[in-house]
Amino acid sequence: MAGFWDQAQTFMWNLIHRPTLIDYIDILIIAFLIYQLVLLTRQTRAIQVLKGLAVIIVASYVSELIGLTALNWVLRSILNNGVIALMILFQPELRRALEQLGRTAKIEHGQAQDESERIVDEITQCLLRLSRRRVGALIVFEQRTGLKDVTETGTAIDSLISAPLLENIFEPNTPLHDGAVIIRGQRVVSAACVLPLSESSSISRDLGTRHRAGLGMSENTDAIVLIVSEETGVISMARGGRLTRHLDAEAIRRQLREMYHEDHSRIWQWTHKKLWPFRKGGAGHDE
Repeated sequence: MAGFWDQAQTFMWNLIHRPTLIDYIDILIIAFLIYQLVLLTRQTRAIQVLKGLAVIIVASYVSELIGLTALNWVLRSILNNGVIALMILFQPELRRALEQLGRTAKIEHGQAQDESERIVDEITQCLLRLSRRRVGALIVFEQRTGLKDVTETGTAIDSLISAPLLENIFEPNTPLHDGAVIIRGQRVVSAACVLPLSESSSISRDLGTRHRAGLGMSENTDAIVLIVSEETGVISMARGGRLTRHLDAEAIRRQLREMYHEDHSRIWQWTHKKLWPFRKGGAGHDE
């Protein structure tokens, strides 16, 4: 046991004092390649094999470190011969992974733009259809402030954004229609969520609970809330405790595009200066 601790201390000393800048760069490159390999094989049979291979590698190193010679020989034999067998066994998966790796850099930007435009169209169509039918709706877009406590008050969805899905959620007399939908990035994460009501005394009495909930949410967080009035069909937007009403298709599309096209790596963050170009009045002001 004393020998094991001596080897462990020597290893830690070498790990801290010996590496140069090139060594750290080398380690970072290997870590990045391993990470990309895991992403490419995620949700395939190969990921389970990679997990098993990682366990064997760790066990081989530990057995060598503590002096288990026979076990170390067996594990190294498995590694030396097993890698070739795995390459043959998972040849289709490896080929698809390499093809995907070659395509990703070329089409990633275009795909992100196409997906953002699709989301803008889906949400705009949904809001306009609900407005024409005078079906109430409350859609919350999560920003920098996490809304986990709010999503837990509703029913988990975890689905891609689509107009039929959102319309079906808000359809009257359905289990999920009463409450808010939470959108995080490109996914609908929860429905029928309970939002805090605004306590502001300046809110117009013409506005009901749905608008108070949207304003309350925007007062307590940096979330952006789209609201469709059940009584009038008017589409409104709440942000920072302020309400902008009577949004038409062009205004909705412009706001959504600014949100989803601003940064593809963080598509649910809106730029403050561009987010509210037509903001004029305070909460409860008809514009």
